[in-house]
Amino acid sequence: MYRIAEFQKVSFEQFKEGYFGCYHDKSEGDAKAAYEALKLPKRATTGSAGYDFYLPADLKLAPGETAKIPTGIRSRIDEGWCLFVFPRSGLGFKFRLQLNNTVGVIDSDYYGSDNEGHIFIRLTNDSNEGKVLDLKAGDAFVQGIFMPFGVTVDDEVTAVRNGGFGSTSK
Repeated sequence: MYRIAEFQKVSFEQFKEGYFGCYHDKSEGDAKAAYEALKLPKRATTGSAGYDFYLPADLKLAPGETAKIPTGIRSRIDEGWCLFVFPRSGLGFKFRLQLNNTVGVIDSDYYGSDNEGHIFIRLTNDSNEGKVLDLKAGDAFVQGIFMPFGVTVDDEVTAVRNGGFGSTSK
């Protein structure tokens, strides 16, 4: 196995901004408590490929509902690697829980962005069986898997990222 990355919390100020952007009914005290309770992603077993990410607040999604979740986490990733994010297998199987962008791709240079590389997750309960997803703060809900990637022999990219969605196509 290659040791190519490290998970860290974003600053409280960055987390708070994302938290209030997603949870409009929460207080400063709620944000502080959620931040202090954040757990860094972990693998469950020695054979696990995925690092579980944990919810910062309770989440209840009826069929068809969507939620944007600030994880409070960023990842320093060595060049030549990226982090793919997927729903946890059991939640996808039981609830058809889906990431709105299908698969999250966290590039190594996202870490240095103005938002500190804060990883957000947008989920939809796509259950066609009427199942309500009900998870508690601290529950694992998505998993991240580190993957190497290659570039073409004629690649001459010199641009530097600053931001998340759409920042590399400007």
